Amino acid sequence: MAMRVDVLVFDGVFDLGLAALVDTLAAANELSPRITGLKLSFDVRKVGFRRRVRTGQGHGVALQRPRSRADVTIVAGLGCRTVAALEDILARPDLRSATDWLRRDPSSTVLAACTGTFVVAEAGLLDGHMATTTWWLASPFRARYPSVALDPRRMVVESGPFVTAGAALAHLDLALWLIRSRSPSLADLVSRYLMIEARATVALHAIPDHLAHADPVVRSFERWARDHLRDAPSMRDAAHAIGTSVRTLGRRTKAVLGKTPVGYLQDLRIEHAVHRLRTSDLSVDEIAGEVGYADAVTLRNLLRRKTGRGVHELRRR
Repeated sequence: MAMRVDVLVFDGVFDLGLAALVDTLAAANELSPRITGLKLSFDVRKVGFRRRVRTGQGHGVALQRPRSRADVTIVAGLGCRTVAALEDILARPDLRSATDWLRRDPSSTVLAACTGTFVVAEAGLLDGHMATTTWWLASPFRARYPSVALDPRRMVVESGPFVTAGAALAHLDLALWLIRSRSPSLADLVSRYLMIEARATVALHAIPDHLAHADPVVRSFERWARDHLRDAPSMRDAAHAIGTSVRTLGRRTKAVLGKTPVGYLQDLRIEHAVHRLRTSDLSVDEIAGEVGYADAVTLRNLLRRKTGRGVHELRRR
């Protein structure tokens, strides 16, 4: 049984993301006969609102018009590195045509990866739904689409008929999600052949400093918090130190980072702990003390919950 999959491609598409999508689904087609009793294939077409586009690296890609009611539409990531560049792309006529089409004739399932999540949100389809996006665009995403419940810490978020994936290489996670939705055995086989590592969170890859610099209050809190990871600071002390109120601090961290000041402080502690695990021979108890936890048990539990990995997996030798 063939699943009709349209990959929506725009001029300047991220080369690696597009290749990851189509190559992973092609691998599934080639490997599916090895699963006893499985009759599944993915009929993948690159579609768009121009006859031909160029990728971010200048490679030409021929496109077909989107099919009416394909089983799945996947919006590939846009090849941009700044918020201004992304806003320029979203204002282009071909992007407007795409969002109009998505509203008018959506597939039964719509997937989007990385900056492609902005295209689906621009169409209004994610309003009232949960979603994720690439970590460094979390703040402008919240500002532009306040009706979407964003969780940029998660690699893949499924909400109704929409599935969104995080940073650029999450195109792989998105392709595997689609394969797994039809055959978990085939998804496992493809993962083994392509040596795709399972990832539960973007916490190890996001840079909190980058996000914090989107707002002066949050930036000041971030700098103060890094100097007090070992302490047990109150948010009243933090707000006083950076010259603001507890209420304003909470409101700004929620708007910029989508979390409370305490939650952000915890993220900074986890970030520091992971760095020390990977770059030092300190014991887990010693690292726990550095980041303000009374014992290693608390730190181990938080690492597992936040990163999906145990201490032995985070150590790099």
